[in-house]
Amino acid sequence: MLISWYNRRHMKVGTVALIGRPNTGKSTLVNNLVGHKVAITSPKPQTTQFPIYAVYEDTEAGNGVGMQVIFVDTPGIFAKNKDASRKGVNLEAEKVLHDEVDAILYIVDHTRQRGSEENRVLGILRKLKIPKILVINKIDLKEPDYSAQYKFMEDEFDTVLQVSALKPMNLGAITAELFEILPEGEALFDKSELSIPALNVSPTLHMEELIREKVFLTLRKEVPYHVKVVVDEITERPAKQSRGKKSGDKVGLLYVRARILTEHRYKKMIIGANAQRIKQIGSMTRRELELSTGKKFYLELTVEIEK
Repeated sequence: MLISWYNRRHMKVGTVALIGRPNTGKSTLVNNLVGHKVAITSPKPQTTQFPIYAVYEDTEAGNGVGMQVIFVDTPGIFAKNKDASRKGVNLEAEKVLHDEVDAILYIVDHTRQRGSEENRVLGILRKLKIPKILVINKIDLKEPDYSAQYKFMEDEFDTVLQVSALKPMNLGAITAELFEILPEGEALFDKSELSIPALNVSPTLHMEELIREKVFLTLRKEVPYHVKVVVDEITERPAKQSRGKKSGDKVGLLYVRARILTEHRYKKMIIGANAQRIKQIGSMTRRELELSTGKKFYLELTVEIEK
């Protein structure tokens, strides 16, 4: 994956971590910055459970000089972490900041009142002597507006930007600011060699995460945090004649077999009456996979109890 010496280009390069409390839109922002869904999203806090390293590249970022950025989408920081899983998530997020990071994007949601998570994050950031950018997200939403509660934080940061990750709006301001901040160096990765623009997400893990996202979206608040998905098989089935197509037009099929692991009390809830929920989860996942890849999928889903 490292690019060969004769293809090396001088660019603005660096690693930029996104940090913030849960549900501020970090994953949506990363997805829209890199132009591909690399991180799953849902209204449920703690959807992101591990750091995702996504590759952004612009070969003509400014005056003929390109830019390559590794954006690190971190799990949301919780103020209270008595629960073992939340404590682990906090440690994962903080570990990223102690690795070699060139800049920080601190994402806040102005439509939510400032909480104790902000105090925790600020305490972490004050120890870091690297460029820090405060990103006010969801500016497309006018109400509720608690911007005044975040005003005091502006002096803690080198730059303050206002964006909408979802729409998206003003994301170019982020990349323009990073172009000014990041050092010049050699491109580290050939983005064309990545099946998706993420360094630590394999096609199998990507499918597992998509299924987990659809579980969250289907069950909303009812589903437990620790639902896991395991893809056991991805095989290509022989192509067959497609309906309504001319002779010779064949459609291949990717067969995916996966398990949703949960506690005993949640198994029936995930399956649903007459298996309607598990069918919906499978249908939503298959539709997204087919739209993003242009291939046909058959998805076999089962729900199992994890002791």
